[in-house]
Amino acid sequence: MATVAGGTQAPAPVVAAPAHANPAPLGLIAFGMTTLLLSFINANIIPGTSLPVVLALAIPFGGSAQVLAGMWAFRSGNTFAATAFTSFGAFWISFALIETVFAKALPADPTPILGLYLFAWGLFTAYMFVASLAGTKAVSAVFILLALTFFALAIGAWGKSPSGTSTFGWTTIGGYLGIVTAAVAMYTSFADVANASFKRTVLPV
Repeated sequence: MATVAGGTQAPAPVVAAPAHANPAPLGLIAFGMTTLLLSFINANIIPGTSLPVVLALAIPFGGSAQVLAGMWAFRSGNTFAATAFTSFGAFWISFALIETVFAKALPADPTPILGLYLFAWGLFTAYMFVASLAGTKAVSAVFILLALTFFALAIGAWGKSPSGTSTFGWTTIGGYLGIVTAAVAMYTSFADVANASFKRTVLPV
Protein backbone atom coordinates (compact mmCIF):
# COMPACT_ATOMS: atom_id res chain seq x y z
CA MET A 1 0.00 0.00 0.00
CA ALA A 2 1.12 3.57 -0.67
CA THR A 3 0.12 6.75 1.21
CA VAL A 4 -1.51 9.46 -0.96
CA ALA A 5 -2.65 13.02 -0.25
CA GLY A 6 -4.90 13.24 2.83
CA GLY A 7 -3.26 10.22 4.45
CA THR A 8 -5.42 7.64 2.68
CA GLN A 9 -3.96 4.36 1.52
CA ALA A 10 -3.92 3.30 -2.12
CA PRO A 11 -2.77 0.02 -3.65
CA ALA A 12 0.92 -0.01 -4.59
CA PRO A 13 1.54 0.07 -8.33
CA VAL A 14 1.92 -3.34 -9.92
CA VAL A 15 5.37 -3.89 -11.39
CA ALA A 16 5.17 -5.97 -14.54
CA ALA A 17 7.48 -8.97 -14.70
CA PRO A 18 10.15 -8.68 -17.37
CA ALA A 19 9.35 -10.53 -20.57
CA HIS A 20 11.53 -13.52 -21.41
CA ALA A 21 12.44 -14.44 -24.97
CA ASN A 22 11.62 -17.93 -26.20
CA PRO A 23 14.82 -20.06 -25.98
CA ALA A 24 13.48 -22.69 -28.40
CA PRO A 25 14.81 -21.11 -31.64
CA LEU A 26 18.33 -21.04 -30.16
CA GLY A 27 18.13 -24.63 -29.02
CA LEU A 28 16.73 -25.79 -32.36
CA ILE A 29 19.34 -24.06 -34.51
CA ALA A 30 22.19 -25.23 -32.25
CA PHE A 31 20.90 -28.79 -32.55
CA GLY A 32 20.11 -28.52 -36.27
CA MET A 33 23.42 -27.10 -37.46
CA THR A 34 25.53 -29.59 -35.50
CA THR A 35 23.35 -32.49 -36.61
CA LEU A 36 23.61 -31.36 -40.22
CA LEU A 37 27.40 -31.44 -40.20
CA LEU A 38 27.68 -34.86 -38.56
CA SER A 39 24.95 -36.32 -40.75
CA PHE A 40 26.81 -35.37 -43.93
CA ILE A 41 29.70 -37.45 -42.61
CA ASN A 42 27.45 -40.37 -41.61
CA ALA A 43 25.87 -40.29 -45.07
CA ASN A 44 29.35 -40.54 -46.66
CA ILE A 45 28.87 -37.23 -48.47
CA ILE A 46 31.82 -35.69 -46.61
CA PRO A 47 34.81 -37.80 -45.45
CA GLY A 48 35.13 -38.76 -41.81
CA THR A 49 38.40 -36.85 -41.57
CA SER A 50 36.25 -33.70 -41.32
CA LEU A 51 34.94 -34.78 -37.89
CA PRO A 52 37.12 -32.26 -35.96
CA VAL A 53 35.01 -29.45 -37.44
CA VAL A 54 31.88 -31.12 -36.07
CA LEU A 55 33.48 -31.45 -32.65
CA ALA A 56 34.52 -27.79 -32.69
CA LEU A 57 30.89 -26.85 -33.30
CA ALA A 58 29.44 -29.49 -30.95
CA ILE A 59 31.02 -28.16 -27.77
CA PRO A 60 30.17 -24.42 -27.89
CA PHE A 61 27.01 -24.49 -30.00
CA GLY A 62 25.37 -27.91 -30.21
CA GLY A 63 26.31 -28.58 -26.59
CA SER A 64 26.68 -25.40 -24.55
CA ALA A 65 24.12 -23.27 -26.38
CA GLN A 66 21.51 -26.01 -26.09
CA VAL A 67 22.17 -26.47 -22.38
CA LEU A 68 21.74 -22.73 -21.91
CA ALA A 69 18.49 -22.85 -23.89
CA GLY A 70 17.36 -25.67 -21.63
CA MET A 71 18.14 -23.68 -18.49
CA TRP A 72 16.20 -20.70 -19.83
CA ALA A 73 13.30 -23.01 -20.67
CA PHE A 74 13.32 -24.20 -17.03
CA ARG A 75 13.12 -20.55 -16.03
CA SER A 76 10.07 -20.00 -18.24
CA GLY A 77 8.34 -23.11 -16.91
CA ASN A 78 8.54 -25.15 -20.13
CA THR A 79 9.31 -28.66 -18.88
CA PHE A 80 9.41 -30.24 -22.34
CA ALA A 81 11.84 -27.73 -23.87
CA ALA A 82 13.97 -27.71 -20.72
CA THR A 83 14.33 -31.49 -20.78
CA ALA A 84 14.90 -31.69 -24.54
CA PHE A 85 17.47 -28.93 -24.96
CA THR A 86 19.43 -29.74 -21.80
CA SER A 87 19.55 -33.44 -22.70
CA PHE A 88 20.58 -33.01 -26.32
CA GLY A 89 23.10 -30.34 -25.36
CA ALA A 90 24.62 -32.90 -23.00
CA PHE A 91 24.51 -35.45 -25.83
CA TRP A 92 26.72 -33.30 -28.03
CA ILE A 93 29.17 -32.68 -25.21
CA SER A 94 29.32 -36.40 -24.44
CA PHE A 95 29.78 -37.19 -28.15
CA ALA A 96 32.73 -34.80 -28.31
CA LEU A 97 34.22 -36.35 -25.17
CA ILE A 98 33.89 -39.88 -26.57
CA GLU A 99 35.62 -38.87 -29.79
CA THR A 100 38.45 -37.03 -28.06
CA VAL A 101 39.11 -37.62 -24.36
CA PHE A 102 37.87 -41.22 -24.08
CA ALA A 103 38.59 -42.55 -27.58
CA LYS A 104 41.83 -44.29 -26.56
CA ALA A 105 40.18 -45.92 -23.55
CA LEU A 106 37.48 -47.66 -25.61
CA PRO A 107 37.68 -51.46 -25.97
CA ALA A 108 39.17 -53.01 -29.09
CA ASP A 109 35.63 -53.57 -30.38
CA PRO A 110 33.52 -50.61 -29.17
CA THR A 111 30.54 -51.44 -31.37
CA PRO A 112 28.38 -53.08 -28.64
CA ILE A 113 28.54 -50.11 -26.26
CA LEU A 114 28.38 -47.48 -29.01
CA GLY A 115 25.33 -49.16 -30.50
CA LEU A 116 23.69 -49.26 -27.07
CA TYR A 117 24.62 -45.59 -26.52
CA LEU A 118 22.81 -44.62 -29.73
CA PHE A 119 19.89 -46.95 -29.02
CA ALA A 120 19.41 -45.43 -25.55
CA TRP A 121 19.26 -41.96 -27.10
CA GLY A 122 16.73 -43.32 -29.58
CA LEU A 123 14.53 -44.52 -26.72
CA PHE A 124 14.73 -41.14 -25.00
CA THR A 125 13.89 -39.36 -28.26
CA ALA A 126 10.96 -41.71 -28.87
CA TYR A 127 9.29 -40.92 -25.54
CA MET A 128 9.98 -37.23 -26.08
CA PHE A 129 8.20 -37.58 -29.42
CA VAL A 130 5.11 -38.85 -27.60
CA ALA A 131 5.26 -35.82 -25.28
CA SER A 132 5.82 -33.50 -28.26
CA LEU A 133 2.39 -34.40 -29.65
CA ALA A 134 0.98 -31.88 -27.19
CA GLY A 135 2.84 -29.12 -29.07
CA THR A 136 3.43 -28.09 -32.66
CA LYS A 137 3.60 -30.46 -35.62
CA ALA A 138 7.04 -29.18 -36.62
CA VAL A 139 8.56 -30.10 -33.26
CA SER A 140 6.90 -33.52 -33.39
CA ALA A 141 8.39 -34.04 -36.85
CA VAL A 142 11.86 -33.25 -35.50
CA PHE A 143 11.52 -35.84 -32.73
CA ILE A 144 10.14 -38.71 -34.81
CA LEU A 145 12.82 -38.16 -37.45
CA LEU A 146 15.52 -37.96 -34.80
CA ALA A 147 14.31 -41.16 -33.13
CA LEU A 148 14.52 -42.96 -36.48
CA THR A 149 17.99 -41.48 -36.99
CA PHE A 150 19.27 -42.78 -33.66
CA PHE A 151 17.81 -46.25 -34.22
CA ALA A 152 19.32 -46.46 -37.71
CA LEU A 153 22.72 -45.34 -36.38
CA ALA A 154 22.47 -47.88 -33.54
CA ILE A 155 21.83 -50.71 -36.01
CA GLY A 156 24.70 -49.37 -38.10
CA ALA A 157 27.04 -49.40 -35.11
CA TRP A 158 26.07 -52.95 -34.16
CA GLY A 159 26.59 -54.03 -37.78
CA LYS A 160 30.16 -52.77 -37.98
CA SER A 161 33.22 -54.95 -37.66
CA PRO A 162 36.00 -53.89 -35.25
CA SER A 163 37.76 -52.29 -38.24
CA GLY A 164 34.81 -49.92 -38.64
CA THR A 165 33.48 -51.31 -41.92
CA SER A 166 29.69 -51.30 -42.04
CA THR A 167 28.08 -54.49 -43.26
CA PHE A 168 24.53 -53.18 -43.48
CA GLY A 169 24.68 -49.55 -44.61
CA TRP A 170 22.45 -48.43 -41.75
CA THR A 171 24.87 -45.68 -40.76
CA THR A 172 24.45 -44.15 -44.20
CA ILE A 173 20.66 -44.38 -43.85
CA GLY A 174 20.96 -42.72 -40.45
CA GLY A 175 23.04 -40.00 -42.05
CA TYR A 176 20.36 -39.15 -44.57
CA LEU A 177 17.67 -39.28 -41.90
CA GLY A 178 19.83 -36.93 -39.84
CA ILE A 179 20.07 -34.46 -42.72
CA VAL A 180 16.27 -34.36 -42.98
CA THR A 181 16.01 -34.03 -39.18
CA ALA A 182 18.45 -31.12 -39.19
CA ALA A 183 16.57 -29.38 -42.00
CA VAL A 184 13.25 -29.62 -40.12
CA ALA A 185 14.87 -28.38 -36.88
CA MET A 186 16.46 -25.41 -38.67
CA TYR A 187 13.17 -24.57 -40.38
CA THR A 188 11.36 -24.68 -37.04
CA SER A 189 13.95 -22.35 -35.53
CA PHE A 190 13.56 -19.96 -38.48
CA ALA A 191 9.78 -20.04 -38.23
CA ASP A 192 9.86 -19.31 -34.48
CA VAL A 193 12.23 -16.37 -34.95
CA ALA A 194 10.26 -14.96 -37.89
CA ASN A 195 6.92 -15.30 -36.12
CA ALA A 196 8.29 -13.66 -32.98
CA SER A 197 9.94 -10.82 -34.92
CA PHE A 198 6.87 -9.99 -37.01
CA LYS A 199 4.49 -10.71 -34.08
CA ARG A 200 2.26 -12.80 -36.30
CA THR A 201 2.31 -16.20 -37.97
CA VAL A 202 4.60 -15.81 -40.96
CA LEU A 203 5.59 -19.47 -41.25
CA PRO A 204 3.54 -22.42 -39.97
CA VAL A 205 4.91 -24.67 -37.27
